[in-house]
Amino acid sequence: MYVLQQLINGLSQGSIYALMAIGYTLIVGVVGLITFAYGEMVMIGAMSAYLFYTYVTPNFFLGLLVAFISSGIAGIFIHKVAYERFLDAPKSIALLCTVGCSLLIKNLAQIAFGSQGNAMPPAFETKPFYLFGTDLYITTIHMVVIAIVVVLAIGLSLFLYKTRVGLMLRAVSQDKMAASLVAINVKKVTLIGNIVGTGLGGIAGLLYGTYLTNVSTVFGTVVGLKAISACVLGGMTNIPGAALGALLIGILENF
Repeated sequence: MYVLQQLINGLSQGSIYALMAIGYTLIVGVVGLITFAYGEMVMIGAMSAYLFYTYVTPNFFLGLLVAFISSGIAGIFIHKVAYERFLDAPKSIALLCTVGCSLLIKNLAQIAFGSQGNAMPPAFETKPFYLFGTDLYITTIHMVVIAIVVVLAIGLSLFLYKTRVGLMLRAVSQDKMAASLVAINVKKVTLIGNIVGTGLGGIAGLLYGTYLTNVSTVFGTVVGLKAISACVLGGMTNIPGAALGALLIGILENF
């Protein structure tokens, strides 16, 4: 039973990592650059939701929207500063810019909100549901996390393969030069890809904070490395592979 319980916990935590990895892979695949500021995008989503819960209302669905928008806006800043002017430059230049953006955002957040942990206000009541009359249980947060990640993964798949914008995103990810020759605005498309990727990271940050019931301005580095590790494990531009890699990391971490 203990092994099965840790498997359930690992699948839930791994689902959060999977959402982070999906967002990171989208950025790497579309923009074509590895970013070291992604963990801070996750942190911004979590802290924005925490502040919204604390000072406005602990509404979970509004919190998801706030996390997506706030991280998406931060993604616009990263794109304008670190990517847009260096799309044709050596990748090391943009990479160093993302390192600088990461340090800037992290330190500004610590100056504004401190580096201590903050208890995430509960947006809903967490109840354990025991399975088959045993000590094995699944909680409300387990089910909510897995359900949201599955819905977002399906929605992203439909967005990429069933919409015109998704078609342009995939075209740019394959060949920026060829995409520009067929009148695709590469800068605009990479901006959209970066907003969606960082927005998903923000939602993952909210889920992470809700799952652990704690958020801070310093956990971005740790979760950012987990997202990168999952992408490396599953393939840097392979979204399903990155998600599976993240699930594996979550399961192994719990065991």
